[in-house]
Amino acid sequence: MSWQPELDELARRKAFAHEMGGADKVRRQHDGGRLTVRERIGGMLDADSFQEVGTLSGIGEYDADNALTTVTPANCVFGRGTVDGRSVVVVGDDFTVRGGSADASISAKPLMAENMAAEFRLPIVRIIEGSGGGGSVKTIETKGAANLPGGVGGTQGFYMMTANLANVPVVGIGLGSVAGLGAARLASSHFSIMSTSSAMFVAGPPVVARLGQPLTKQELGGADIQTRSGAIDNAVETEAEAFEQARRFLSYLPSSVHSLPPINACNDDPQRADESLLSVIPRNRRQIYKVRPIIETVVDKGSFFEMGRNFGRSIVAGLARFDGHPVVLFASDPYHNAGSWNAETCQKVVRFADLAETFHLPVVYLMDCPGFLIGLEAEKTATIRHGVRAMAAMNQTSVPWCTVIMRNAYGVAGAAHQPGGRLSLRYAWPSASWGSLPLEGGIEAAYRADIDAASDPAAKMKEIEGRLNALRSPFRTAEKFWVEEIIDPRKTRSLLCDFVRLAEPVRTAGKVSLSMRP
Repeated sequence: MSWQPELDELARRKAFAHEMGGADKVRRQHDGGRLTVRERIGGMLDADSFQEVGTLSGIGEYDADNALTTVTPANCVFGRGTVDGRSVVVVGDDFTVRGGSADASISAKPLMAENMAAEFRLPIVRIIEGSGGGGSVKTIETKGAANLPGGVGGTQGFYMMTANLANVPVVGIGLGSVAGLGAARLASSHFSIMSTSSAMFVAGPPVVARLGQPLTKQELGGADIQTRSGAIDNAVETEAEAFEQARRFLSYLPSSVHSLPPINACNDDPQRADESLLSVIPRNRRQIYKVRPIIETVVDKGSFFEMGRNFGRSIVAGLARFDGHPVVLFASDPYHNAGSWNAETCQKVVRFADLAETFHLPVVYLMDCPGFLIGLEAEKTATIRHGVRAMAAMNQTSVPWCTVIMRNAYGVAGAAHQPGGRLSLRYAWPSASWGSLPLEGGIEAAYRADIDAASDPAAKMKEIEGRLNALRSPFRTAEKFWVEEIIDPRKTRSLLCDFVRLAEPVRTAGKVSLSMRP
């Protein structure tokens, strides 16, 4: 009366699942320098924590006596596990089975993974290779009809792909060739990573070649292209690095919008003051400096996690901690357009403002912005439209916000340094400078008649510049309480640590009205 025969059959079927596409396909995966989906899941999760769902799903083959001979497993593997002890959902494409395409997929599996993340309020990690369960022209023959995109079950899948952005942290990891629906799933995330040997595109080289564009995978959608376009946040050399970055990203965030980000123990003195900050900003306002060392100096040691480094490069953005408290951090980078905002920078600001608001993270902005980028290219790329969209995103935030003006704050983009209509904290270094326009260029526009009428235009120009420089001292602004505090730069860390402690009781868990957009 034992059920052992059924348990033996269960073990046999699980063995078929773990064979994936077969020894030859697994070998081909390894020969290409890529792990299998099960190895990837093991690398992403804490050891032995994976609890698979749908292990036995696939297409069975039976003999004349209706006895199972083999099973081709579904090319989606998913379940629950832990990352640093916290539960997550992980879903991965099995490229060894029909290249991860729709011909071998069971659409209910990735959909259930998304639903599970939403219902149990767990982060979801998508490990993507191939079309991610997307289309193949061969499906017309295997299904006997052409699929209408978004048809039966499809609409729900597309909905959940983006709906979870308002609920739980979503990480996309692209490994290998990623196309079509797979590319959409990868881009529809809070944090996306791809390996440098991978490529992502809406349609691959064979399809694009029909447009007269004979390109390799790397030429069409390699990591350099996708990180510079902003479609992908970070690129890494190895799959192990991808999993490490995903784990680190999740460490700053709550499991869902219904809880608050975790506060870590901090061994870095909140009162630490670095003497280098006293001279880091050059007196020559035309001289640039490196902002990343400033970031590393003021945050908890080693806590800055940069995202999207190759896109919108006049803003450095990412996650960091002050006294153990996680924040979204912006910092102007004068190495790119002198820190001025172009269309790409504005898009980057929107993305990180949305991330902060969605997951209740305070914002710290280390500012040096001479305004929006000007010129023909700026007009062609609708910089002003993207600029006011960035300002709107900042104004729509409700999370605590603190700005440190290190040097420039000019023009409309200069005004976009804190949310309007509510309290935020603001400090300025003695090196700060602000106004409607920088004096360079602005004097010639405002005082053209005086300069032209002078017997020595150059001397007149210098006289006006000296007069205005005396008036634009940040101390004169502080007298009128147009800036709240001018600080010793060495106190920046202690004041920002004080800010996050002030912010802690203000933050409220729950779903926000305006959440992350892809």
